[in-house]
Amino acid sequence: MPKGYLALVLHAHLPYIRHPEHDDFLEEDWFYEAIFETYIPLLLVYERLVEDNVDFRITMSLTPPLINMLADPLLQERALKHIEKLITLSEKEIRRTEFEPHFNNVVKMYNWKFNEYRAYFLKYDKNIVNWFKKFSDLGKLEIITCGATHGYLPLMRVNEKAVRAQIKVAVACHKKHLGKQPNGIWLPECAYYPGVENILRENGINFFFVDSHGINYARPRPKYGVFAPVFTGNGTAVFARDIESSKQVWSSKEGYPGDFNYREFYRDVGFDLEYEYIKPFINADGLRTFTGMKYYKITGTSDHKEAYDPLTAGHKAAEHAGNFMFNREKQIEYLASNMDRKPVIVAPYDAELYGHWWYEGPEFLNFFLRKVHYDQDIFKTITPSEYLKEYPVNQVCAPCESSWGYKGTHEVWLEEGNDWLYRHLHKAADRMCELAERFPDAQGVLRRALNQMARELLLAQASDWAFIMKTRTNVGYAINETKDHLARFTKIYEDINNNCLELPWLHWIEYKDNIFPEIDYRVYS
Repeated sequence: MPKGYLALVLHAHLPYIRHPEHDDFLEEDWFYEAIFETYIPLLLVYERLVEDNVDFRITMSLTPPLINMLADPLLQERALKHIEKLITLSEKEIRRTEFEPHFNNVVKMYNWKFNEYRAYFLKYDKNIVNWFKKFSDLGKLEIITCGATHGYLPLMRVNEKAVRAQIKVAVACHKKHLGKQPNGIWLPECAYYPGVENILRENGINFFFVDSHGINYARPRPKYGVFAPVFTGNGTAVFARDIESSKQVWSSKEGYPGDFNYREFYRDVGFDLEYEYIKPFINADGLRTFTGMKYYKITGTSDHKEAYDPLTAGHKAAEHAGNFMFNREKQIEYLASNMDRKPVIVAPYDAELYGHWWYEGPEFLNFFLRKVHYDQDIFKTITPSEYLKEYPVNQVCAPCESSWGYKGTHEVWLEEGNDWLYRHLHKAADRMCELAERFPDAQGVLRRALNQMARELLLAQASDWAFIMKTRTNVGYAINETKDHLARFTKIYEDINNNCLELPWLHWIEYKDNIFPEIDYRVYS
């Protein structure tokens, strides 16, 4: 019997980006990179663990925007073209680096992996949601939901119907694509405010996560700190992040990803090679972009970079996996000696850390889960649902309002660079509720228009736009997306009030912003 548990939680999310009006849109690359640098590499780790009868548990949130993009035929075809372009580039690079063995071996590795990713992508008919579902059905992966478009719920609570719509639409999306009710949720940006648990409970959600201070400053203060869940007043369970285990993996400076033997993210052939040579493989507008093919290791803190060695990096990932396991053993042994129940260490990360930012991340996870299975008996990996089944009685507390952003507050999403957003989002939410009440059973074109209003509002509410404005990256795109969705929302609102809906335009917007095809605008009534 183990002395305790580790709950690994990976938050898989991307903003909804779909531009059918362009053949090659720069920001869509975020999606293709995530598929072939994070999601498929992680799924291959799960696949091989199952093949080798290695028992493991992981919790993953698949957010509704990500699920809808993964299931979209247009984006599926574009993703296939993306990986085929990389295969062509890698073949060309094998010939170019023929007399540079330190690079040639790396290129051959890429070529082999790209072909494997393409094969598995096609095996699941270009919809890897079905691949995730496979491991959920096997009981290895607990898939939880999120807000419908990752809306920042504490800053939406001035209209509770808007918060409720984010949760209702998310649950419906999860049921449609994964075939079951989600038992838990990753609150967008891990942002909690008192009372949101009532909306979660209404929608069948039994647990959620907060950052460590959300529990450490709960009232009354939890007896076991972050190492056991607590219940809110209505019985919804709350799990909190363990800082020690999270930082050890997450931090690029103090954690494993900063090791000098790992691959350097910022040295990419999209920027390193001659322009005319690389031009067919970068953005169609001629902008240099990341391709995902990188030949250098971190090396050190200077600009000097040495050739990447996948074998050395793999050994380092195994070493770090062993160290991470050792630290969790000691942590759990200590905690177990001071608790009347088995402790649970909750270690949440953005999924994109594994593979995209930290190239060796999936291999680290592979080594770690195998070591946990074979090399120790102090702890096991577990899902929140399994832990609650083992310990159905827990302390009742009121968590502290919190997020996992800078300073643990709402500051990232509400500061001088993005605070102008909210008066427009609140006004739009009020208008959506107004029309939902005025037309309780709309039909035909009016119903289509109201449903599209709901989509545009949800898309405008995505927390990603405020986050991008705060971090000063792709600010123009974030502002344009917010304004465009609000402008479309407002046009439909005014057209409905003036009884002059433009059908060709509405049809185009339904195709362009086609998230949640099953949506019912009455979630706002």
